[in-house]
This record gives sequence, structure tokens and C-alpha cells, in this order.
Amino acid sequence: MFIGSPVPQVINVNELESKLRQQKDPLQRLISLDKLASHYCYTNVARANDLLGELREILQSYDNPDFWLNYHLYAATVENQLYHFLEAEFHFREAIDILEERGTAKQQAEVYIDIAGVYMNLENMEQAMEYLAKANKLLKSFPDDRLLARITCREGFMNLHYSNYSRAVELLLAADKGITMLGHPLELKDYYFLTLIHSGLGKVYERNDDRDRSVRAYLKVVNMCESMGIRTRLSWHYLNVGIGYIALNDQEKAEAYFRKAIDITDDTSEFARASAYANLGFCYFEKKLYDEALQLFERAEHLYKQKSAEDYYNFSIIESWRGRLYSERGEEEPALQHFSLALEYAHLIEDYKQLAGVCKDFASFYAGQEDYENAYTYQCLHDKYTEQYIEQVDKRKQMELEVKYEAEKKKHETELLRLQATRLQLKALRAQMNPHFMYNALNSIQNYITSHEIASAAKYLAKFAQLMRRSLEYSDLEIISLEKEIEFLEEYLYINEKLRFENRLKYEIIIDEEIEEDILGVPTMIVQPYVENAIEHGLRTIKEGLIKVFFFLYDEDTILCVVEDNGIGRERARQLRMQDPQYLNHRSRGTNITEKRLEILHNSKGKDSFVKTIDLKDESTGEALGTRVEIMIPIVEIQMK
Repeated sequence: MFIGSPVPQVINVNELESKLRQQKDPLQRLISLDKLASHYCYTNVARANDLLGELREILQSYDNPDFWLNYHLYAATVENQLYHFLEAEFHFREAIDILEERGTAKQQAEVYIDIAGVYMNLENMEQAMEYLAKANKLLKSFPDDRLLARITCREGFMNLHYSNYSRAVELLLAADKGITMLGHPLELKDYYFLTLIHSGLGKVYERNDDRDRSVRAYLKVVNMCESMGIRTRLSWHYLNVGIGYIALNDQEKAEAYFRKAIDITDDTSEFARASAYANLGFCYFEKKLYDEALQLFERAEHLYKQKSAEDYYNFSIIESWRGRLYSERGEEEPALQHFSLALEYAHLIEDYKQLAGVCKDFASFYAGQEDYENAYTYQCLHDKYTEQYIEQVDKRKQMELEVKYEAEKKKHETELLRLQATRLQLKALRAQMNPHFMYNALNSIQNYITSHEIASAAKYLAKFAQLMRRSLEYSDLEIISLEKEIEFLEEYLYINEKLRFENRLKYEIIIDEEIEEDILGVPTMIVQPYVENAIEHGLRTIKEGLIKVFFFLYDEDTILCVVEDNGIGRERARQLRMQDPQYLNHRSRGTNITEKRLEILHNSKGKDSFVKTIDLKDESTGEALGTRVEIMIPIVEIQMK
């Protein structure tokens, strides 16, 4: 079984259920449980929970990381459907631990996209953006149209959260096109994302008062959920359609959808059901069915209070509707009591829009009583709260604009830093090869020629030409794979060993087994200047030089490269430079420029430490044993072709 493999949308659920009833062997049941859970986690969370309970029990006896991965993915999906977002986060993190150890890049990207959705539900937008960035980073190297469409969907909701409606619509429509262009059959999870996309579009149209388009979008979601059996959010979708029809003054259709939202048992959201009761009560109030309306308001309030004793916004709305109802029935005292409660709840949350609405209800009530003094007082309060609401909206919009501006500014600054790094890269490549290295290498090749060692001359000339060719080729690239960087380094050290130092220099390049050097990108030719420095200042004057280059995975964004030599040490090298005019002013220009490149690249990622030089000494005598340079190399994306 391939871990985390996508399950096809069409599975014969009845056949699998029948098979499961007949199976006695735990391992055979494990396979059926896994397949059924993959389906039910989007269609029947109660059944999915039962299956996952047994799946977990079997796995505790028959440990299997592939099935554990799927268990956590399904459990996370179920908990998310049940509005248990912290539990969903836990299971996704467990899945991430497994995938980051043994999964593919695309599998990791998929779970990053999923956990981003959970963080959006938790209103932790910073974490959501972080995981979407991780997914984007992986998909730049390993493109996948399905996952890119899902990222676009999440980004659309991010813009919806920040009220950037035009961008939200653009992204959601692009996500819709991305999924529908995949062709059939789609996975069940694709349809789940399509329901998210169109519910998001419905919300944008609703907030822009485009009620026709909003209802059409919500209806599309409802039809898709009903036809595909995705019933875990249907109560919300029915509620949205009903609210849309109220805005379109179609009471009959609104009532029908509010009843559907109340009757469906697959969606466990008591909050959605409470809202459906409240809105249905409003419909009955409009039809002057006052007793029925009051009963529905009572049910709604009871459910709201079960969910939270501090849902003052919805309490205020219900109390204002009750006040209007009693006012229409001519019952002045209860009307005033309910309006007063509505005002009190609105004050608790400083909701100026609701405060303005309740004050307008008060003003209308007193005007009906011909108490014009109180009517005027509440009308003035209505005007005051309306102004405060407008100021509140303006401040929110200003804050949203500031967030967008800062994001764009950061993006622009990063781009400028990248351009600076590119210019420095060109400078570094011009300064890369120490002339002494090239002269000595060519002189050695010439000696082979004059000594009639034609085979050796041809061999080393080919090696030298290959090194020069790579140097020129890489001068046009900002990023290369770590594998190519290491190949270049090996050729450079080989020529130093064989030609310049005539086997007086040895070298080792050691790569941590966690590193996948063929897929990790690094800035071009970043290590060679430090190797050159070690040769020039540490090893040039000794008989048996040794350079070791280590590559470790420091974290997901950084490679730690260590260049270690057994040379004379920095202090003795400094003394020699003072005595030898030839090397008085020499320090590899490549290291200076490379350090500037690293500084820019790390600053763009918020890091401040990138190169550390350590003197190696004998602990007892203090004698210099060489030098160790630690280089923090940023991992950058390779655009795969």
C-alpha cells in the first residue's frame, strides 16, 4: 500500500460494508475499514467515527505506519467536520510527523493545505499562511494541478477573511477552474473543495449585496452536497440559501430551507440549527403567526445558550425581534423589556450596527405611542451609533489596507534583496577563481605536455575544461541543486589535489543521509570561496593538507555546510601575509562577496547568523590544528522543468 494514496471517489460502500461484516481476520478488516473511513469522513461522520475506533484498536496490535497515517488523516477530517478544530490540528500534526519522515513532497503539500484550513477555522491566519507557504514551496519543485487548485481555494478564503473581496473572487474562480479542468472522475475530496469554493463565492456576493448570485452559488453547493452525499455541512448550506431567499423576499422558499437546516441530522452544528430556528421564527413573525414565532425564538435561544452563554450578538437579535413582535401585538411592557435586553446585549459587545438598529426599534415604538420626546432621543442615539459604526468600518478597512500594504511592502523588499543578491552573485563569479589556482593548473598541464605524458595531459586538460565550462554555465544561474554544487566542488578539489599540490592535498566531502541533494536548491557556487580560502591561507605551506566538507540538514530552510582544514590556523596565516608581499593584500574576494550574498538571502528570511569561523587548537598545548568554517546556506526552490 502506498502511504497517503488518494482514494478514488467512486467506491461501492454497500459492498464494502457487506464484506466488512463477513471478515474476521483483523488485517483484512483493516483494509476495509480504511477504505470505508476514507469515504465516510466526508459523508457520514458518525459512521466514520465508529470505523476509526476499530481501526485504532487493530493498529495498536498490528502496528503499520501506512495505516496509522491514514487513520490520522481521516480522524483529522472527521474532527474538523465536527467543529473540533483543536483535535483536528492534533491529528494533522501526527500525520505531518509521519509524512516528513517517509512521505513524498506532494503528500506533505496536501496535508499542509488541509491543516491550513483548520487554522483558518481557528482564526489563526498566521499559522495558516505559514503552512500554505510550505505547500507552495514544495509544489514549485513538484507541480500538481489538483493541489495548486486547493491552495488557491485556501488563499481565496484568506482574502475573504480580510475583506479583499475582488481578490477573493478572482482566486476562488481560479480554484474552481483548476479543479473542474482536472477531468472526471474527480475524487470525493475534490467535490468537497468545490463546495468550499462556491460557498465562499456565495459569501462574497452576499456581502456585496448581490443576492441573486449569492443564492445561485449557495444552491450550487447544496445540489453538489446532496448529489455526492457530502452532508456534514448541509445545515449551514441550507441556512445560507434560506437567508438569501429572505433578502429576495421569497418567504416560502426561505422557510423550506430553514426547515431543511433544522431537520438534517448529519450536520452536528447546533449553531446552524439555532440560526435556522431564529430565522424561521422571523418568517413566522412576518406572517403574523406570533405564538409560533415566539416558540421558535425560544428554541433558538436555548440552543445558542447551550453553545455559549456569551453569544450576545444573537441574543440581542432575538430580543429585538421579540420586542417588535410584542409591539405589534400592542403589549407595551414586554416590548420595552425585550428592546432593553437587546440594547444591553449589544452594549456588551460594542456592536454599533446592532445598537443603531435597536435604537431605531425604540424610536419606532415610542413614535407609535406618540411619545415623541423619547422617539426623538432614540432617533438621535440611532444616528450617533450609525456614525460610530461607519467609523468602526472605516478603521477596520484601514487596518486591512495596512495589512495588505505591509504584505506588499515585504514582498517588494524581498524582491529587491533577491536582485541585489543576483548582482553580487555575478561579482562573486568573476572573482571566484584565484589566478594562482588557474596558473598552477595550466602550468602543470603544460609540464605533462612537455614531458610527453600525453594521456595525463589530455585527462587533466579535460577536467580543467569541464570545471571552467561549469563555472561559465553557472554564471547564468541564480540557483542550482546541491548535487551540482557538490559536483563542482569535487572537480575543483580534484584539480587542486592532482595538479596544483601534486597529491600533497587530500579531501573528503561528507553528506548527511537526510539530505536529498538532487532536489534541494542552493545559491550558485556558495561553498567554493571558503574552500579556496582554506587552501590559500591554511594549507598552501604544509606538506600533507586535508580538507573536509560536511553538509548537514540544519532545518527545513537551511543547510549547514562545514569546511574544515588541518592547516596552520588563522594567526599563523596572518603572520605569513605580513611577511610575504605577494599575499599581503590577498584574501579571496569570493568570501567577502559571498558573505554579502548570504547576508541578503538570510535577511530576507529573517535570520542574522550565517558564517562562523572557529580556530581549532590542541587543548593541552594550544597549538593550532586548523580552521573550521560553518556556513548556513539557505535552501531555495528549484523550478522543475
